[in-house]
Amino acid sequence: MPTTILIIEDEPAIQELLRVNLQHAGYTVQAAADAAQAHAIVDQALPDLILLDWMLPDTPGIRLAKQLRGTERTRDIPLIMLTARGTEQDKVNGLEAGADDYITKPFSLRELLARIRSLLRRRAPQLADDLIQAGALELDPQAHRITGAGRPLPMGPSEFRLLHFLMTHAERVYSRGQLLDQIWGDHVFVEERTVDVHIRRLRKALSPAELDHYIHTVRGAGYRFSTTQEP
Repeated sequence: MPTTILIIEDEPAIQELLRVNLQHAGYTVQAAADAAQAHAIVDQALPDLILLDWMLPDTPGIRLAKQLRGTERTRDIPLIMLTARGTEQDKVNGLEAGADDYITKPFSLRELLARIRSLLRRRAPQLADDLIQAGALELDPQAHRITGAGRPLPMGPSEFRLLHFLMTHAERVYSRGQLLDQIWGDHVFVEERTVDVHIRRLRKALSPAELDHYIHTVRGAGYRFSTTQEP
């Protein structure tokens, strides 16, 4: 699924410039001209990354950043602040408010795209296009190809996304609810047991290469990807 970026910018020319270039780079783009519009969009579905202008007509961007970071549902969204305020103290204030990065206007679009890719690799690696290798398993997001022990392993799109997320967060345990939010989106209302069905399908897809043991069930907690044998 394409990465979704929310632009919160009240200058129409800058908003359109960002929209066109981000779409050209392969991102899905949403846009808001003020904090109220941004909240309405975020309430519907979480974006994967936010570009936030400091100077908004209703709520300062720095206050909106604090609101996003202070809410459990939105606290982990990668956030880049775009602003003409370029003093050292402004940057400190922006970062302390919760921004992951801070870019002053005018800015280079190439630099912005590079910083977006860097931030996604750091904060949301499952959204990056980097080749992932773990043990005898290799996942290529760009080619949408999985290879296990040297053989191709076809699988459905949901299982592919599930494996991609688990591989980029190896050794961590995720509950069914967390996996639903990460793979299907927090705006999609499906039974938590749906995850169990896709885990079974994923293990079945990995079994021809005898790698199904990479998907661990952690009783009472959820699931984990690990190349080590379960105890």
